[in-house]
Amino acid sequence: MNSLSGKVVIVTGAARGQGAAEARLLGAAGARVVCTDVREEEGRAVADGLGGAGLFVRHDVTSAEDWQGVVAGALASYGRVDALVNNAALWRTAPVESETYANFETLLRVNLLGPFLGIQAVLPALREAGGGSIVNVSSTAGLVGIPGHAAYGSSKFGLRGLTRSSALDLAQHGIRVNSVHPGAVDTPMTAAVAGRNWSHVPLGRMGRAEEVGELIAFLVSDASSYVTGAEFTVDGGLTTG
Repeated sequence: MNSLSGKVVIVTGAARGQGAAEARLLGAAGARVVCTDVREEEGRAVADGLGGAGLFVRHDVTSAEDWQGVVAGALASYGRVDALVNNAALWRTAPVESETYANFETLLRVNLLGPFLGIQAVLPALREAGGGSIVNVSSTAGLVGIPGHAAYGSSKFGLRGLTRSSALDLAQHGIRVNSVHPGAVDTPMTAAVAGRNWSHVPLGRMGRAEEVGELIAFLVSDASSYVTGAEFTVDGGLTTG
């Protein structure tokens, strides 16, 4: 049921961390994966590791022109697009009183504008394919308030709203849109906090990138064909209480 054989999936921010794990899992399930990132060397390595099932495209998610290039590359190489995983994001923290205009704007552009542009860019191809799946990677910071996360949390709450509205707009085309909300996941982006005590998490540890990727693979697959507009936490029970 979770086979992705024949599907073409675009994964943003695929050069490392969660994105790289997602790309590898999707490839292992049979998908052809378009890996995008601004980190060219690392991104190409991930795509090359997928053999003929991987394609790398350098990609700034805040650029509508770059998005058109990603979709064009996918169509030129594989002939179709079946799914988009909006994974690329920046995580920076600061108390609201010391947050800067520039940083707030940057996080909104990467974490929220980027997925919006991506949804618009892939729509023609998804319609041509007869439907598809869009997965927006939000955060537990998009579900609950967290100290020091005024900018990041705003972008991730916004992505949650974009997901819900898009799910309603696109259901008529057979396009499903869901959001995934990871808690603390051990990746290069969170290396600075990896050594902390995680006893406040019910499962007592940070998550692994593969644990997020497995859920995303399910949402991309036909096994989740009746799931849209939904929010999935991958946080070890952190937001349960």
